[in-house]
Amino acid sequence: MSSRARIVVVGAGFAGYQAARELSRTARGAAEIVLVNPHDYFLYLPLLPEVAAGVLEPRRVTVSLTGTLPRVRLVLGQVDTVDLDDRRIGYADPEGDRGSLEYDRLLLTVGSVNKLLPVPGVAERAHGFRGLPEALYLRDHVVRQTELAGAAADADERTARLTFVVVGAGYTGTEVAAHGVLFTDALVRRNSALREAGARPRWVLLDLAPRVLPELDERLSRTADHVLRRRGVEVRTGTSVKEATRDGVHLDDGEFVPTRSLVWCVGVRPDPLVAGLGLPTERGRLCVDEYLAVPGHPEVFACGDAAAVPDLTRPGEYTPMTAQHAQRQGRTAGRNIAASYGRGERRPYRHRDLGFTVDLGGVQAAADPLHIPLSGPLASAVTRGYHLAAMPGNRIRVAADWLLDALLPRQGVQLGLVRSGSVPLDTETPEVARTPYDGP
Repeated sequence: MSSRARIVVVGAGFAGYQAARELSRTARGAAEIVLVNPHDYFLYLPLLPEVAAGVLEPRRVTVSLTGTLPRVRLVLGQVDTVDLDDRRIGYADPEGDRGSLEYDRLLLTVGSVNKLLPVPGVAERAHGFRGLPEALYLRDHVVRQTELAGAAADADERTARLTFVVVGAGYTGTEVAAHGVLFTDALVRRNSALREAGARPRWVLLDLAPRVLPELDERLSRTADHVLRRRGVEVRTGTSVKEATRDGVHLDDGEFVPTRSLVWCVGVRPDPLVAGLGLPTERGRLCVDEYLAVPGHPEVFACGDAAAVPDLTRPGEYTPMTAQHAQRQGRTAGRNIAASYGRGERRPYRHRDLGFTVDLGGVQAAADPLHIPLSGPLASAVTRGYHLAAMPGNRIRVAADWLLDALLPRQGVQLGLVRSGSVPLDTETPEVARTPYDGP
């Protein structure tokens, strides 16, 4: 091999991490394997709502890249340029210094960023839920608003501070609301001032769709809706935010909801880096063939949220932007890149959904493993069992936190590690390459 034989993987989300792990096994010795990512960890997104709700400690959902990918060289940096002619990428490291890397093979798994809508005030007042900083900020924010509500002399201020509005009833928004209402109920019960005032937290879940979890089977949607409403969450379908202000949000049905908390979970869009490549795209996603290679550039591959991957099980369509596909596409991309070095044979990406899981907190969940609908404690056991099996690390620590949460009250204290300005909603450089989670 020439000295230029180097495989560069950009992004360590579900797709990038799985690809790097596969390459470390199959392409060892064929080329140097380099993983470029802004941080030194893989973030296990499915459990992020439990971090925000105080069930899991932050490090439980992070897995060391250097610790679990021993034959992969990690380069900390945010990739912002790709020179296809010179086969070189450019990046900025965490301290602002510039760097570049030549590549022989390039795999783009840059993930996605927040989907923004032209709603006045949202970019300034709302916060997304796409990474560890956002989860830590939301946890502190919820605790802070509860404590401020307990100290408020004015009943209207108390009500506003105990009102939390979540926009988007997909996977993320549904899980944030489901875990959040349990967390705030516990915080209020331990606050004597709020107990004496008879205060109750209010959670409002909004979506323009006609039902929660519109991308899932109606049975799972009904299960989630029932659990949310039983806990007191106001599920408002066919409704969204018209304007966000300092004092609350105006809904498009004319209602004004006083609140200090607006969580934006309306979905994601491909990372803008893809659009700057000058290559064919499909709704912002880089077009690839069934082998995850970019037409006209056999040395470049892409998968996950960044790629429009043909769905061979549904001709004419593309695979959705979910972790289920990203994980498996990453493994396939790793094998196909290794095959380009004579290590095995390349294979087209083909996958059928094995089912979905939605963690609703406590002992509640909605799941359909192998398309068998489950709900309640059984679905929760299946969901947690899958997470423990799917996580590349920290399994014992996660299980221990779940056990402690079942036996002991949660610690409702602010850590003060993340300020509001550190987690802006309007950003084109996501904290990690990320895909929504959809189950096994």
